[in-house]
Amino acid sequence: MIHEIILIPSVGQSGREKLLQQCYDIRIDVFHREQGFPLDTEIDELDETAEHFLLRLLPSLQPIGTVRASRTSSQGVPYYKLSRLAVLDEYRKHHFGRELVFALHEWTIADSLSRGDEQSVKVACHSQIPVKAFYAKFGYTPEGDEFDEDGAPHQKMVVRLPLSP
Repeated sequence: MIHEIILIPSVGQSGREKLLQQCYDIRIDVFHREQGFPLDTEIDELDETAEHFLLRLLPSLQPIGTVRASRTSSQGVPYYKLSRLAVLDEYRKHHFGRELVFALHEWTIADSLSRGDEQSVKVACHSQIPVKAFYAKFGYTPEGDEFDEDGAPHQKMVVRLPLSP
């Protein structure tokens, strides 16, 4: 399937609201309607400052997948968080989730290099337990104990991406 992955424009840039709403619509379809997570937890304080990726079919521009990246830190150590990875059910067999993860990884590497980092960049996510193996394919490993997030068991998963070839 011919498709593209775009980075949603930043706050104040033209087209942001429409494209961001398409990301929200995918997330609501997957996490709320399909998986039963509470609607009021789907849009949160990270959405305003996060980088959002939208996967859409060409030439129709039909939105079918999304993921977001946010910069954060723990005990003064910066890292990136992958969150809200969602692909509409009928398109999952096409490995679009994998492409969204790769796009996010490429962006985090470029962003980290632009900030002067030299060795590696840490990316973390809160994986639902049934999809831990999906993240493991990208080198993510479990960190800490399983925990409840919005009523479902999750596992923190972490990968370190090298910044040089």
